[in-house]
Amino acid sequence: MSDNSHDHHEAHTGPVKTPKQMLLLSLASFIIPVFIIIGLVFYVTSANKTAPGSSDSERSVAQRIQKIGTIEVRDANRPLKAGEEVYKAQCAACHAAGAAGAPKFADAAAWGPRVKQGLETLVTSALKGKGAMGAQSGGDFNDIEIARAVVYITNNAGSKFDEPAAPSAEKK
Repeated sequence: MSDNSHDHHEAHTGPVKTPKQMLLLSLASFIIPVFIIIGLVFYVTSANKTAPGSSDSERSVAQRIQKIGTIEVRDANRPLKAGEEVYKAQCAACHAAGAAGAPKFADAAAWGPRVKQGLETLVTSALKGKGAMGAQSGGDFNDIEIARAVVYITNNAGSKFDEPAAPSAEKK
Protein backbone atom coordinates (compact mmCIF):
# COMPACT_ATOMS: atom_id res chain seq x y z
CA MET A 1 0.00 0.00 0.00
CA SER A 2 2.77 2.44 0.87
CA ASP A 3 4.35 1.58 -2.51
CA ASN A 4 1.14 2.50 -4.26
CA SER A 5 0.74 5.94 -2.64
CA HIS A 6 4.40 6.68 -3.35
CA ASP A 7 3.86 6.06 -7.10
CA HIS A 8 0.69 8.13 -7.02
CA HIS A 9 2.55 11.07 -5.47
CA GLU A 10 5.36 10.91 -8.03
CA ALA A 11 2.94 11.14 -10.93
CA HIS A 12 1.86 14.58 -9.72
CA THR A 13 5.27 16.16 -9.29
CA GLY A 14 5.78 18.84 -11.90
CA PRO A 15 6.49 22.56 -12.05
CA VAL A 16 3.10 23.36 -10.45
CA LYS A 17 2.79 21.93 -6.95
CA THR A 18 -0.07 23.89 -5.36
CA PRO A 19 -3.40 25.39 -6.50
CA LYS A 20 -1.97 28.83 -5.68
CA GLN A 21 0.91 28.29 -8.13
CA MET A 22 -1.59 27.12 -10.73
CA LEU A 23 -3.63 30.30 -10.25
CA LEU A 24 -0.56 32.52 -10.50
CA LEU A 25 0.62 30.70 -13.61
CA SER A 26 -2.73 31.07 -15.35
CA LEU A 27 -2.95 34.76 -14.39
CA ALA A 28 0.57 35.40 -15.67
CA SER A 29 -0.19 33.61 -18.93
CA PHE A 30 -3.14 35.96 -19.41
CA ILE A 31 -1.69 39.25 -18.15
CA ILE A 32 1.75 39.11 -19.81
CA PRO A 33 0.39 38.93 -23.41
CA VAL A 34 -2.01 41.79 -22.62
CA PHE A 35 0.90 43.99 -21.56
CA ILE A 36 2.87 42.94 -24.62
CA ILE A 37 -0.06 43.94 -26.84
CA ILE A 38 -0.48 47.28 -25.06
CA GLY A 39 3.24 47.90 -25.44
CA LEU A 40 3.09 47.12 -29.15
CA VAL A 41 0.12 49.45 -29.65
CA PHE A 42 1.96 52.28 -27.93
CA TYR A 43 5.08 51.53 -29.94
CA VAL A 44 3.21 51.53 -33.25
CA THR A 45 1.23 54.69 -32.51
CA SER A 46 4.31 56.56 -31.33
CA ALA A 47 6.20 55.38 -34.42
CA ASN A 48 3.37 56.79 -36.57
CA LYS A 49 3.57 60.19 -34.91
CA THR A 50 7.17 60.65 -35.92
CA ALA A 51 7.00 59.28 -39.44
CA PRO A 52 9.67 61.05 -41.50
CA GLY A 53 8.56 63.30 -44.33
CA SER A 54 5.11 63.98 -42.92
CA SER A 55 3.59 67.19 -41.65
CA ASP A 56 3.11 65.49 -38.27
CA SER A 57 6.21 67.10 -36.82
CA GLU A 58 4.87 70.54 -37.74
CA ARG A 59 1.52 69.53 -36.28
CA SER A 60 2.95 68.34 -32.96
CA VAL A 61 5.02 71.52 -32.68
CA ALA A 62 1.90 73.60 -33.41
CA GLN A 63 0.02 71.72 -30.70
CA ARG A 64 2.87 72.12 -28.23
CA ILE A 65 3.11 75.87 -28.69
CA GLN A 66 -0.63 76.43 -29.03
CA LYS A 67 -1.48 76.81 -25.36
CA ILE A 68 0.68 78.59 -22.82
CA GLY A 69 -0.91 78.56 -19.39
CA THR A 70 -4.54 79.51 -19.86
CA ILE A 71 -3.85 81.93 -22.70
CA GLU A 72 -4.53 80.32 -26.03
CA VAL A 73 -2.04 81.35 -28.64
CA ARG A 74 -3.40 81.19 -32.17
CA ASP A 75 -0.54 81.19 -34.59
CA ALA A 76 -1.81 82.76 -37.78
CA ASN A 77 1.30 81.51 -39.56
CA ARG A 78 0.98 77.88 -38.52
CA PRO A 79 0.54 75.43 -41.38
CA LEU A 80 -3.12 75.23 -42.35
CA LYS A 81 -4.87 72.01 -41.41
CA ALA A 82 -6.00 69.79 -44.25
CA GLY A 83 -9.72 69.46 -44.91
CA GLU A 84 -9.72 65.81 -43.86
CA GLU A 85 -8.15 66.62 -40.49
CA VAL A 86 -10.65 69.40 -39.80
CA TYR A 87 -13.49 67.12 -40.92
CA LYS A 88 -12.42 64.37 -38.51
CA ALA A 89 -11.99 66.80 -35.63
CA GLN A 90 -15.08 68.94 -36.05
CA CYS A 91 -17.49 67.64 -38.69
CA ALA A 92 -17.45 63.84 -38.53
CA ALA A 93 -19.46 63.69 -35.31
CA CYS A 94 -22.63 64.53 -37.24
CA HIS A 95 -21.75 64.03 -40.90
CA ALA A 96 -20.31 60.50 -40.53
CA ALA A 97 -23.58 59.15 -39.11
CA GLY A 98 -25.98 61.65 -40.63
CA ALA A 99 -27.00 62.84 -37.15
CA ALA A 100 -29.71 65.51 -36.82
CA GLY A 101 -30.43 65.30 -40.56
CA ALA A 102 -26.86 66.15 -41.58
CA PRO A 103 -26.07 64.98 -45.13
CA LYS A 104 -23.84 61.92 -44.72
CA PHE A 105 -20.20 61.83 -45.75
CA ALA A 106 -19.76 60.58 -49.36
CA ASP A 107 -23.57 60.49 -49.93
CA ALA A 108 -23.66 61.98 -53.42
CA ALA A 109 -27.48 62.07 -53.55
CA ALA A 110 -27.72 64.11 -50.36
CA TRP A 111 -24.89 66.47 -51.31
CA GLY A 112 -25.83 66.90 -54.99
CA PRO A 113 -28.40 69.71 -54.57
CA ARG A 114 -26.20 71.42 -52.00
CA VAL A 115 -23.13 71.26 -54.24
CA LYS A 116 -25.17 73.00 -56.98
CA GLN A 117 -25.52 76.03 -54.67
CA GLY A 118 -21.78 76.55 -55.01
CA LEU A 119 -18.86 76.39 -52.64
CA GLU A 120 -19.33 79.93 -51.33
CA THR A 121 -22.88 79.15 -50.13
CA LEU A 122 -21.80 75.87 -48.52
CA VAL A 123 -18.88 77.51 -46.71
CA THR A 124 -21.15 80.32 -45.50
CA SER A 125 -23.62 77.71 -44.16
CA ALA A 126 -20.79 75.93 -42.36
CA LEU A 127 -19.36 79.11 -40.85
CA LYS A 128 -22.68 80.72 -39.84
CA GLY A 129 -24.64 77.53 -39.15
CA LYS A 130 -27.67 76.10 -40.94
CA GLY A 131 -30.54 73.95 -39.72
CA ALA A 132 -29.38 71.83 -36.78
CA MET A 133 -25.72 72.64 -37.50
CA GLY A 134 -24.32 75.39 -35.32
CA ALA A 135 -21.85 77.95 -36.59
CA GLN A 136 -18.49 76.26 -37.15
CA SER A 137 -16.34 79.39 -37.17
CA GLY A 138 -14.54 80.68 -34.10
CA GLY A 139 -13.50 77.21 -32.93
CA ASP A 140 -10.14 75.50 -33.10
CA PHE A 141 -9.89 76.06 -36.86
CA ASN A 142 -9.87 79.23 -38.89
CA ASP A 143 -12.40 79.93 -41.64
CA ILE A 144 -10.12 78.73 -44.44
CA GLU A 145 -9.67 75.41 -42.64
CA ILE A 146 -13.46 75.09 -42.25
CA ALA A 147 -13.76 75.83 -45.98
CA ARG A 148 -11.19 73.11 -46.68
CA ALA A 149 -13.30 70.67 -44.64
CA VAL A 150 -16.36 71.65 -46.74
CA VAL A 151 -14.36 70.93 -49.89
CA TYR A 152 -13.17 67.61 -48.42
CA ILE A 153 -16.72 66.51 -47.60
CA THR A 154 -18.29 67.64 -50.89
CA ASN A 155 -15.47 66.29 -53.08
CA ASN A 156 -15.92 62.89 -51.47
CA ALA A 157 -19.58 63.13 -52.51
CA GLY A 158 -18.67 63.83 -56.12
CA SER A 159 -18.01 67.58 -56.39
CA LYS A 160 -14.84 68.96 -57.93
CA PHE A 161 -14.14 72.02 -55.82
CA ASP A 162 -10.56 73.24 -55.40
CA GLU A 163 -9.25 73.28 -51.85
CA PRO A 164 -8.87 76.89 -50.74
CA ALA A 165 -5.26 77.94 -50.44
CA ALA A 166 -3.77 79.87 -47.57
CA PRO A 167 -4.22 83.62 -48.01
CA SER A 168 -0.86 84.93 -49.10
CA ALA A 169 0.96 86.97 -46.50
CA GLU A 170 1.25 89.89 -48.94
CA LYS A 171 -2.49 90.71 -48.75
CA LYS A 172 -2.32 92.73 -45.52
